[in-house]
Amino acid sequence: MTELRDLYQAVILDHNNNPRNFGKLTSANRHAKGVNPLCGDQVNVYFSLDDDAWVKEVGFEGRGCAICMASASIMTETVKHLSIVQADQYVTAFCSLAGGEKSEVTEGLDLSTLKVLAGVKAYPARIKCATLAWHTAHSALSKGGASVTTET
Repeated sequence: MTELRDLYQAVILDHNNNPRNFGKLTSANRHAKGVNPLCGDQVNVYFSLDDDAWVKEVGFEGRGCAICMASASIMTETVKHLSIVQADQYVTAFCSLAGGEKSEVTEGLDLSTLKVLAGVKAYPARIKCATLAWHTAHSALSKGGASVTTET
C-alpha cells in the first residue's frame, strides 16, 4: 500500500509542479471563477467549445495548495475533447469519489487517473481543495459561469 501511496503522491506533485493546460484561453467562450475562502485556493477555468458543445480546449489559472492545483490540472486533461454531457459526468463522478460516496454515473467512465486524488476523502477540509476546480468547471459549462465558492 505504501508504494501505491507514494505513486499517487508523485503524480500529485508532478501535476502541481508541471500543471497541464495552465493559462488563460484567449479563445474561451465559457469561463467561471472558483474560490475556497478557508484556505485561499482560487481557480479560473476557461473552455473553448465548438458549435456542437464539445470541449475543444480547456485551461485554468489560479493559485492554491498542491492538491487544488494538481486536481485542476487533472481535470483539464480529463474533460478535454469531451462533450459537455460527458464532462459533467466526470465532474459528478470525481466529486463523489473525492467525498467517498458511490456514484451511479461512473459506468463507462475511466476513473483511473482520478483515483490519485481519492485519498482526500480521509481529510474533509482537503475535499474542498480537490473539488474546487471541478465545481468551477461545472459552473462554466452549465451555469453560465456563475462564481463558485466552497462555502455557502
